Amino acid sequence: MAVKFQDYYESLGIPRTASPEDIKQAFRKLARIHHPDVAKNKVAGEAKFKEINEAYEVLSDPEKRRRYDELGENWQEAGRGPTAPGGNRGRPRAPGDESDFEFGGTGFSDFFESFFGSGREGFGSFRRSAGSMDDEGASAHQGHDVEADLLVTLEEALRGSRRKVTLRRTAGNGTADRTDTYQVRIPPGVREGQRIRLAGQGGTGVGGGPAGDLYLRVRLARHPDFSVQGSDLHFDLDLAPWEAVLGVQVKIPTLDGPTTLRVPPGTAAASRLRLRGLGLPREEGGRGDLYATVRIQAPTSVSEEERAAWEQLSRVSNFKPRKPS
Repeated sequence: MAVKFQDYYESLGIPRTASPEDIKQAFRKLARIHHPDVAKNKVAGEAKFKEINEAYEVLSDPEKRRRYDELGENWQEAGRGPTAPGGNRGRPRAPGDESDFEFGGTGFSDFFESFFGSGREGFGSFRRSAGSMDDEGASAHQGHDVEADLLVTLEEALRGSRRKVTLRRTAGNGTADRTDTYQVRIPPGVREGQRIRLAGQGGTGVGGGPAGDLYLRVRLARHPDFSVQGSDLHFDLDLAPWEAVLGVQVKIPTLDGPTTLRVPPGTAAASRLRLRGLGLPREEGGRGDLYATVRIQAPTSVSEEERAAWEQLSRVSNFKPRKPS
């Protein structure tokens, strides 16, 4: 089954020499345009959001980016061993072992699954079902487990959702392809790395043994505004120097919609302002918090009038940012 190469640099509109900060800025800019909650065309926006998330997933990770850059468009010619990208293809297989498969609806392209996906590593292995024998006395074996990554947005992690996921299997021995469709329930509060199990939907058993299981490993989609730590969300709040000094009320985004945050006078850089109960669901009930971390931004250029005002401030202010030496 041919797998189309994905040019992640093109997806983000950046050169191959882009710095980590360039990659982050490009992702945030595109994500704010194509996020399903704000995109004018929801279907096209969702598809583009998944594409740029996949690109950022790879290019923001130094090890993944190194592997991707080393192999490039010739990745399929770089070897097909068990640890190579797409290593399941061409691997010797036991009876009943599907030689190839393709997922749909997971949020990741088949290229990503072939190159970085977790599902390729586990294919071809069989588990013995204890005490299970067929009619001729031969040991029965349970089919292999199948695993794939499932891209879940923070909105889905907050409220839960249902997703249609398809799995196409090719036996590689002249047997017709088979496509199975699953309605997958994503529970509220799902975590990064958590596995959703579909029992008995993996590889076919041998000698009368039961089928393996299908596991969908959750990968939380990167958000243009928030980062995730456990059940808490973190947001970078940019303030002008005078806003930090005088205090201000600012409107900030949350997963529940915009809200107003009061910044008290004299707020220092790196201060964390807490909004209770606006994070993700906690395992023990309730929700985590949203933390806004203050970043004070200074203007990079000023008009003559502004410069005069800053100079006047420097003359009248008693503020000393550094201790006397």
